[in-house]
Amino acid sequence: MWTRIQTAIELIYPPRCLGCGDLVTSDFGLCGPCWRETPFIAGTICESCGTPLPGGTDGHRIECDDCMTTPRPWRDGRAALLYTGRARRMILGLKHGDRPEFARPAALWMARAAKSMLHDKMLIAPVPLHRSRLIKRRYNQSALLAQYIANETSLSYCPDLLIRTKNTPMLEGMTADERTKTLSTAIHPHPKRRHRMAARDVLLVDDVMTSGATLTACANACLAGGAHHIFVLTLARVAKDT
Repeated sequence: MWTRIQTAIELIYPPRCLGCGDLVTSDFGLCGPCWRETPFIAGTICESCGTPLPGGTDGHRIECDDCMTTPRPWRDGRAALLYTGRARRMILGLKHGDRPEFARPAALWMARAAKSMLHDKMLIAPVPLHRSRLIKRRYNQSALLAQYIANETSLSYCPDLLIRTKNTPMLEGMTADERTKTLSTAIHPHPKRRHRMAARDVLLVDDVMTSGATLTACANACLAGGAHHIFVLTLARVAKDT
């Protein structure tokens, strides 16, 4: 539904910068100053979560302290932005400010960040929202991102591969252990979609990774559903020094 609305908006209104609202020459992009102020992730990164790291590569797998301390149930992970400054404001607009138009350019940035992980047999799936929260927000921002990534990459997409059976409280302010405990029994494979992930690599899409508890719960649900390898892709990564 939102993609049809998006197309209608494109036909009626001229493209504007998502950061400041100024007119831009390309659809749903950023003007020059806002692009320079947006914290895109580049250079050396943690191969498990995508957070930027100092130094260069040495031919061996590189992981951040968090991912070495807490091994992830997925194989590789990437993120397009650091969750700070202008990026944080744009993501909050997408998540809570009724700004679904941000999903399209964000998905392009994410697809670029994930390029080295993608292959043609991969299945894309979003982190699910509980139905009560979906009714309140009217859309799942992670599903919008996943759909646009699928459109951009021509990969298969399953919007309801996973379901959230418990309306868990907001995770903000919780410790990593509290987040893990809260989500441990909240997310499950959709019983009518398990066949789609059987012996198949799955790319999980979410807006922000903080501790990784939500993505861990989703990855474990996919593995329980018979998936092969799990990969994760987020729009932004919360880094300790941001």
